[in-house]
Amino acid sequence: MPVVEAAARAGRPLEFVQYWGKGPRTGIAAPDLACLDYLGQLAERVRQVYAPGALFRLIFTDTHASLNGHPAEAADAYFGAIDAAAQARGFASTRLSDVVAFAREIGADTPQEEPTGEILASLIACAAKWYRGEGSTEQGALDYHRMNMVEKRAVAAAFPEAVFVTFNGSEFRDLFPATMPVFYMYSLRRGVGVKPWFMDAQPAAQPAGQPVA
Repeated sequence: MPVVEAAARAGRPLEFVQYWGKGPRTGIAAPDLACLDYLGQLAERVRQVYAPGALFRLIFTDTHASLNGHPAEAADAYFGAIDAAAQARGFASTRLSDVVAFAREIGADTPQEEPTGEILASLIACAAKWYRGEGSTEQGALDYHRMNMVEKRAVAAAFPEAVFVTFNGSEFRDLFPATMPVFYMYSLRRGVGVKPWFMDAQPAAQPAGQPVA
């Protein structure tokens, strides 16, 4: 993998970036902490075989939270709590709105792409679960796709030497940065793909699933 080889040649940590979304909960909870610990275990495994180690950077998807109808105050409080827990584990973080603003400054935010029927159907199904914004779920799904087409270019421009991590499946590959390698992983443990921000504070055993942030 070229980004790994480049990091090794430079003797710098291998960088991973991933989205962290906002679900119905207003506060940090056990699933969030379990996920952060799971990511920390991955970072430790990297350190065991590669001395410079790994840097995990969470990209808080404040843009998606706003689209989905979450009040800014609730999103700020949740992301702030996750940020504190992430920093305690040695992770870095940023807001997706800041990444997009950077991309616009350097002219890397361009063209729109229309979703295919298959991915649009998946996004509409996800919007039916989580979209609470104005308008129909279909419009919410289309707006979400348009945002992602800009955001994936922004992330690639801001972190060209990183690996993009996702809890989604490969069927959503079109939403991820085209020029970055993608690492698909479970969220809390093997067999669990539900994102922690969509889980109840004290979840029962849950099957793997792939709702979009």
